[in-house]
Amino acid sequence: MAESMRAARPGRRSRRPKSFDAGRVCLRDGCTTVISRYNRSEFCFKHRPVSYPRLRGVLAEDREPRGA
Repeated sequence: MAESMRAARPGRRSRRPKSFDAGRVCLRDGCTTVISRYNRSEFCFKHRPVSYPRLRGVLAEDREPRGA
């Protein structure tokens, strides 16, 4: 077997990452942080509005303690 085999994902090509305008600055007054061109947010990490992840199931405070 002189031929070598190569593995590849079927039907998929590598895709370029989304990028946004270079040189953007955080929108918060007085902040001069330059935002990465790969960050879609209009604010830097420090000034980004708080968002909570979607949780599934019972909230931790509603759960009964183990062994009860």
